Amino acid sequence: MAIIHSPALPLRAGGTPTLAKQTFSSLKGWAQDDHEAAFQAFLKSCEALHSGKPALRPAQEMDRLLAAICGRASAIEPDRDSARRFFEDEFEPWRIVTENGTGLLTGYYEPEFQGSLQKTNEFKVPLLARPDDLETIPAGETRPGIDTGLQAARRLSTGFEPYPERGAIEDGALGDKARPLVFLRRPSEAFIIHVQGSARIALAGGDVARVAYAGRNGQPYTSIGRLLIERGAIAPDDMSLERLMGWLDDHPEQARSLMHENKSYIFFRIADELGPEEGPVGGAGTALVPGRSLAVDRRFWSYGLPFWLDGQLPVQEGQDEKLHRLMIAHDTGSAILGPARGDFFFGSGAAAGTKAGLLRHQTRFTVLQPKGWQPGKPDRP
Repeated sequence: MAIIHSPALPLRAGGTPTLAKQTFSSLKGWAQDDHEAAFQAFLKSCEALHSGKPALRPAQEMDRLLAAICGRASAIEPDRDSARRFFEDEFEPWRIVTENGTGLLTGYYEPEFQGSLQKTNEFKVPLLARPDDLETIPAGETRPGIDTGLQAARRLSTGFEPYPERGAIEDGALGDKARPLVFLRRPSEAFIIHVQGSARIALAGGDVARVAYAGRNGQPYTSIGRLLIERGAIAPDDMSLERLMGWLDDHPEQARSLMHENKSYIFFRIADELGPEEGPVGGAGTALVPGRSLAVDRRFWSYGLPFWLDGQLPVQEGQDEKLHRLMIAHDTGSAILGPARGDFFFGSGAAAGTKAGLLRHQTRFTVLQPKGWQPGKPDRP
């Protein structure tokens, strides 16, 4: 079994992924998966490549071999069996090696809440549009006077400064640059949308506004769920999305201080290009596919890469089922850090949110690299 180190973008903490070459026959459950569903998700990445549309959050550049596979994929319409053969003919599996043999898989979803386009006594918690002085710093780049750990900056006529933290933004630090898009009932709802990166907002009269990620202040992300566990407010086995939101709603003053400990702040846009049947927009700039889209660490991986997951998937609280599934890298996230780290997209609404909140499982990750890919020799277009 060959063990190699693969190339990666510059990292905040040193190191590159260690990969071990596998065979498809060694992947548990490989033959039983719905490869046609995975193929249709793979095509979404290819559509983005062919359209030339830039990624919402740039990741590793797609190499020439993967781009060529996209070209061939666009010309076929496989069934379940031929889709499996397509992946076997075009790719080779490489297990991502970790110290304990597994990585971490969590879940996310697209929340659905009620809201208003105007501020009212009932709806007064805003989601903000991207300010025009926010400059996103691409991975591996820096700006004068900005700490290398920050991923965005405030652009001034005299240079750059760190963008305000969450607490300062909520206290009015943006002034007239804080432009509300929609208003929600509770701070907990806005915070969950910040974490998930998208939402459906049900408006009066039956209309629905889709909000999508449009940028972040570049400050570090801190999990407030983890903080509550560490401080004994919620037992680790009891932590779920519903329990977290319940605690935030029941402790409004403490919740405000707690949420400010997460310095990261997300800005949004109205995603009116999305049809009601489509998933939200991921980091790759394409609509996510429930059960097939995976968020990965963009410092290590390109969008469009297939990943095989071997682990457990929650059905309901206290009950899991086997997870043997081919996923496609369509997204990224501030908390998705490390080569064997993924976020499983469950879909939209409360039921998807319940499952997403229950998923925090050790999982084995295998990346499918194009045949002919050589470790240490990135092959760019």
